[in-house]
Amino acid sequence: MDTADRDLYEILGVEKNASDEDLKKAYRSLARKHHPDVNPDDPSAEARFKEINHAYEVLSDPEKRAAYDRFGSEDGAGQGGVWNADNGGFDPFGSIFEAFFGGSPFSGGARTGPARGGDLKAVLQITLEEASSGAKKTVTLDGRPTMCSECGGSGLKPGTSRSTCSECGGRGRVQSVASGPFGQFSTVHTCPRCNGQGSVADSPCSACGGVGRVRKMASISVDVPPGVDTGTRLRVRGEGEAGSRGGPPGDLYIYTEVLPHRVFQRDGDNLVVEAPISFSQAALGDELVVPAIDGSEAKFKLPEGTQTGRQFTVRGRGMPRMRGAGRGDLIVQVRVVTPTKLTERERELLQELDTTRGSASPDGSRTFFQKVKDLFDKK
Repeated sequence: MDTADRDLYEILGVEKNASDEDLKKAYRSLARKHHPDVNPDDPSAEARFKEINHAYEVLSDPEKRAAYDRFGSEDGAGQGGVWNADNGGFDPFGSIFEAFFGGSPFSGGARTGPARGGDLKAVLQITLEEASSGAKKTVTLDGRPTMCSECGGSGLKPGTSRSTCSECGGRGRVQSVASGPFGQFSTVHTCPRCNGQGSVADSPCSACGGVGRVRKMASISVDVPPGVDTGTRLRVRGEGEAGSRGGPPGDLYIYTEVLPHRVFQRDGDNLVVEAPISFSQAALGDELVVPAIDGSEAKFKLPEGTQTGRQFTVRGRGMPRMRGAGRGDLIVQVRVVTPTKLTERERELLQELDTTRGSASPDGSRTFFQKVKDLFDKK
């Protein structure tokens, strides 16, 4: 659909009563997202970017916006001309480039200075024991951009130099002019020949093809502190992508993933463990011993008459706190195990116990059936 047939407010994604600040905010967000330099592999990005620019040009001008709102089309919104840094006209790229790319494309400056390398991300799986005690682990990065050792990152064959790019004249950017509903307007793109550097290698380095970086496998040693959890982010400075033109490397961000444990369940800084107990232990009480995450044992008193599902807290035997001192707690949840295979003697003892206790329920109160019988007898 032609831009002239589309609603300009719809293009920017704002309401018709949008303020100037709302328009500017929507334009900046869309311009950054759809700028051709940000989307070099998307052939539709340039057309979308021009459409966004045109909508903002009309709606940001009070007179043009009033005419557009009144006539419902762009016919009454006035006629535009070629804009650029030289004619003092509308320059929508200046602010957006200054905000997101460090300067206006019309300044003519090529990207010749050092540029920091990009950050990298990796996921590191660790056991609950490692999360508790801390560990030294190794993260392997397959194909990390690393500075070319042959040319030292310059992209040049040893003994050669760079020359001014003939396509952009050393500016790093090229300008093109297109026609629109309001006349002509120009757009500026990164020079495809020199990639914005303003110069090209006379004899590119054979090892990296003139890029200055090569992809290599890297093994990074990581210190995992005690208390990490799934989603904890660890930063390793200087282990990201190599910088360009002598710039510093980026950082490596590692996100930990704590694997499930066969005994413990984690609840924040606390650990939950299930302890099976016998009928006699539940009835008579006992001193119970359960494992702790550090490999030691934790003891606590099991009182008489303990029921299935009851929880007991052993203070300070959980996970270490990453922020703050101390550790969480160990929560022990008991489960009474009913025997399935009884000896003749065990059966006799249980029958004797049942006879001794009579028809009372396990807690000593009347049985469920007695309560139901009483309910019907009252009617």
